[in-house]
Amino acid sequence: MSSPKFEPTDDIFDFVIKKANGVKGLVDTGLDTVPNQCIQPKEQRLDKNQQVDNQESIPTIDLSNLDDLNVIKSIQEAASKWGFFQIINHGIPLEVLENLKDAGHNFFELPAEEKIKYYKENGGTDESVLLYWSTIGDKDEKVLEWRDSIKHGCNPQDDSNLWPPQTRNQVLEFQKWGKPLAKKLLEVLLKGLNVNEIDESLEPLLMGTMPININYYPPCPNPSITIGCRRHCDVSCITLLLQDDTGGLFVRGTKGDNWIHVTPIKGALAVNIGDSLQIMSNDRYKSVEHCAAVDSSRARISIPLFVNPRLDSVIGPFPQALEDGEKPVYKQVLFSDYWDYFFSKRPSGKASLDFARI
Repeated sequence: MSSPKFEPTDDIFDFVIKKANGVKGLVDTGLDTVPNQCIQPKEQRLDKNQQVDNQESIPTIDLSNLDDLNVIKSIQEAASKWGFFQIINHGIPLEVLENLKDAGHNFFELPAEEKIKYYKENGGTDESVLLYWSTIGDKDEKVLEWRDSIKHGCNPQDDSNLWPPQTRNQVLEFQKWGKPLAKKLLEVLLKGLNVNEIDESLEPLLMGTMPININYYPPCPNPSITIGCRRHCDVSCITLLLQDDTGGLFVRGTKGDNWIHVTPIKGALAVNIGDSLQIMSNDRYKSVEHCAAVDSSRARISIPLFVNPRLDSVIGPFPQALEDGEKPVYKQVLFSDYWDYFFSKRPSGKASLDFARI
C-alpha cells in the first residue's frame, strides 16, 4: 500500500488526527524537516548537552525476594528520594513483555484506514479504546508531540472485545501479570505509611482502574526541537512502565534543574510514584516529573500501566501516616475532581498538587 500524501499546504491536524495517519504517517511521507506545528517551545525541549546529568542514576531493585527487609527498605527509600526506580526479577515473563512491544509495532504499522476504527475524537475517561496524539495540555493547544498512542481502558468490566486484535491478547496478558505485581509494590509502599494490608475497602482507592497505553514514537528528522512526551507527572498511585531498548525516558533529578536518563534494561520495568500516592503519603513519597525524547533513526515503544484510584474515591493522607502527630499537607478530595483539574492544567509539572493542598 502506498504511503499517504502530505503537502505543506495541508492541515496537519486533519492529516495526523482526523484521518488517523498519526505522526508515523507524516514520517512515512518522506518528511525531512519537522513541521512548524510539531516544533516545541524552547522550555519544553530537552537539551541533552546542557540538562542531562550523567552523574546521577535512579536505583535498580531486584525483586527476587520481595519479603527481604532490605528490598522493602530500598523500594520505600527510592519512592521517597527519587519517585522513580527500575525493577528486575519481578516475575513477569520476558516473553509477555516482548510480545507486548511487538503488538505495539504491529498496530501502529497498520494503514490509517484500519487505525481510524479506534479513533475517538471526544473520548472521555470511560472510553475503552482511544487513539490520540497531542492530548497533554490545553484543549486549544496547537503543538503536536512526536507520538502516536492507543489506550486500553482495562476497566473492571470486560470491554476487551472493543480493542484492536493486534494488541488485545498481549495487553490482557500483561494486565494479568501486572495487577498482582502492582498490588505487591503498593503493599510494600503502604507499609512505610503504617498501612499493613490492602483489603477490599482499599483496593478501589489504590487500584480502581488500570488503563494500559501503548506509545509509539516514530523516528524524527530533528529530535532536538521536538518532544515525544512533554515533562509531566502522573495522576496515578503508581505507574509501571515497559520501554524498549531505544532509550529516551528522562526523569527529573534531585538537583531540581537536571534530568536523568532511565537507561533501558532488558526485562526490567520502570516504576514511578504518581500524584495520588504523594497525596496519600502526605509527601512521604514523591511524584516526579518525567518526559520522553525521540530518536532520529529508530522508532521507540513505551507502555505504561497506570494504577489509579476509582473516580468516585476520596483521596487524602492516610490517617496511619499521621499517627505520630504529623500535620496533614493535603485535604480530602474527590479523585474525579482532582482528575479533571489535573488534565485541565497538564502539563504543569507538580503544580496540580496545589489543588489538594491545605
